[in-house]
Amino acid sequence: MANIEFRGVSKRYDDGPATVPGLDLEIRDGELMVLVGPSGCGKSTTLRMIAGLESISSGDLYIGGHRVNDLPPKDRDIAMVFQNYALYPHMSVFENMAFGLRVRNFPKLGIERRVREAADTLGLSDLLHRKPGQLSGGQNQRVALGRAMVRDPQVFLFDEPLSNLDAELRVQMRGVIHRLHHQLGTTSVYVTHDQVEAMTLGTRIAILNGGELMQVGTPLELYNDPDNTFVAGFMGSPPMNLLQVVNDGRQLSCDLLTLPHAQLQGLNRELLLGLRPEKLVYASSAPANWPRLTGNIELVESLGAEMLVHLRVGSAQLVARLAGLRAFSLGDALELAFDPAALYLFDGVSQQRIRAGSAKAGVSQC
Repeated sequence: MANIEFRGVSKRYDDGPATVPGLDLEIRDGELMVLVGPSGCGKSTTLRMIAGLESISSGDLYIGGHRVNDLPPKDRDIAMVFQNYALYPHMSVFENMAFGLRVRNFPKLGIERRVREAADTLGLSDLLHRKPGQLSGGQNQRVALGRAMVRDPQVFLFDEPLSNLDAELRVQMRGVIHRLHHQLGTTSVYVTHDQVEAMTLGTRIAILNGGELMQVGTPLELYNDPDNTFVAGFMGSPPMNLLQVVNDGRQLSCDLLTLPHAQLQGLNRELLLGLRPEKLVYASSAPANWPRLTGNIELVESLGAEMLVHLRVGSAQLVARLAGLRAFSLGDALELAFDPAALYLFDGVSQQRIRAGSAKAGVSQC
């Protein structure tokens, strides 16, 4: 096992802008770090630089305390699991899992032991004689995991390994990967664009946008304490509701509410209020001192035990995650309430979080 450290690492193709403009990030020994962000944010490029599949334009990359900028992939003691399995179709499951060890001239008995131990762990023992074409997508992905496991590397790399699977298999494979990491304790880096995967798998998560590192933290830290509107909107499904408000030095206001605030001096005139969808509740069940909002229903998404209700409230659109199921019609008026302590405040220009005093302000409706 080993830690991974990026020190001002950048990647630039030809004379174009940097895909990764200068990354400083430490991945701790034994943790599962998830790199997450929208398409084109640089997460796969970052992973490939760890693997040695992409050169580093500037900066330094360390694995286990050793600078590896010029070290070829085969000498980095890394195993990688790809999106498309990358299995040999003419080989059996056993042969696919054993191939990397045979290339490295492992003894035959050692190969047999490692492959069968990995197969037992992954539930593949009865499939070792089959070929990839005779397996389901989930089974093939487990073979790819097993092929990486038998290597016993110092670092595992996962490049969106579940994106080709259906929803049920993704849930199952997340559980497999989570259990494997808990069992093996190997430093792992996992790339995905799916924030649900990031939240459920990551020891910590690094959120990238345009190659820039937005924030690093545990899933709960990122969800409950976002540094900026990008993180607030990316972590959470549906994303945080954001309302544009005006700061007149004494209070924040929009056509939905007025927010008296004691610490507005020195802040920009244009600010943003954030409110998570699950913090909106039926007004009838809320304390009397919580502010109310009344909007017209534009869409209802039923999710079984809960609903996502999309509302038009004045000039704003809000989403509420409400418990239970109720019969609504489009256009119906719905009164909701929220705890003012649940509000977030962001600068309207920089999009950065304003923390001091924002969660303790009182709120009153317009």
